[in-house]
Amino acid sequence: MVHRQFAALGDPTRLAIVERLVRGPTSAGDLAAPTSMSLPAVLKHVRVLEEAGLVTTVKRGRVRECRLRDDALVAVATWTAQQQALWSTRLDALGTLLEDT
Repeated sequence: MVHRQFAALGDPTRLAIVERLVRGPTSAGDLAAPTSMSLPAVLKHVRVLEEAGLVTTVKRGRVRECRLRDDALVAVATWTAQQQALWSTRLDALGTLLEDT
């Protein structure tokens, strides 16, 4: 699932949507308003974020409310922390090796 989340967050528009949703839920129309994108285009991005498990939406009448999932970024943060620890250890070992030679 993490690779889908990174792929979804790799797009600047989707990243901007997630950054906006960190402040709280909002309608898809409000997500589209500050951009030059149409509502259907924004909804396509929201759908990708939903499929990656980052966002949920609820339709109330004619309004689709979007919200960041509470656990959305836990897997991303966990993977990032694991990679940081791994590479820190590897770089420390390389530094030691270079100092010894």
